[in-house]
Amino acid sequence: MAVPELSRYSSQGVTLLGDTSRPGGVSFAFTERTGGVSEGRWGSLNLGSCCGDEPSHVEENRRRALFALGAIGVADRLLVPRQVHGDSLVCLDAGDDESLGRARLSCEEGADGVICTAEGVPVLLCFADCLPVVLTCPGGFAVVHSGWKGSILGIAGKAARTLAAQAGCSTDEVSAYLGPHILGSEYEVSLELADRFRGCFGERVLAGARLLDLSEAVLASLEEAGVPASRVLDSGLSTLSLPERFFSYRKERGRCGRHAAIAWLPSPGGKGGRNGRD
Repeated sequence: MAVPELSRYSSQGVTLLGDTSRPGGVSFAFTERTGGVSEGRWGSLNLGSCCGDEPSHVEENRRRALFALGAIGVADRLLVPRQVHGDSLVCLDAGDDESLGRARLSCEEGADGVICTAEGVPVLLCFADCLPVVLTCPGGFAVVHSGWKGSILGIAGKAARTLAAQAGCSTDEVSAYLGPHILGSEYEVSLELADRFRGCFGERVLAGARLLDLSEAVLASLEEAGVPASRVLDSGLSTLSLPERFFSYRKERGRCGRHAAIAWLPSPGGKGGRNGRD
């Protein structure tokens, strides 16, 4: 079964890209940079806490983004890992305070993906050119940060296998959504790094001698894990070429905010059970 195209919509003044059909019961979206309170180079929906923005602005922006996704009244349960450009994953299979506390400590130690099969716990990871991946399956999801280091380590495939094991399903039941990122035709890297990727994934990951296509590396990783190509959707949107919509570390020379991938599994009839869409 092919995954549907992502919908771009406005909710509570925030612009989102997502699959509003809630695959596997999961609500998720990739945020754009409008609808927040941050100013200057962080304007306006900066969701990153480590790029120099006012902490109070980031907190409010995250609250708005969660509200837009329908995750109302659960901001205190939000998991945001300290991203370290690796392939470490944090797993959460229960939403009680003790389990959430352990997951939060693991997030603080550093991780680039969160696997969640617990209801009522939103997960947020930040981006500004690296590739965001959201995985869904019946009863669970993963949010993954796949920069070049995570991509060459195969973090997306690792997350798909881990999610399937946690949710008790096969990887051919996992759907994958690739969010806005720097495209292969734009991402110039060293010849040494290009050769390393060629050695891992073949020519498919190179759009030119020094042009690296992260999405192809992620696709290869997912295929190796058993996720069908028909269940993978690449948004194809460029962070570098769409500065009015997304933050780009490369274009803005590191002086910018962060957009995000957010997901959660709403509790039926519980807090935040309604969709916040306008």
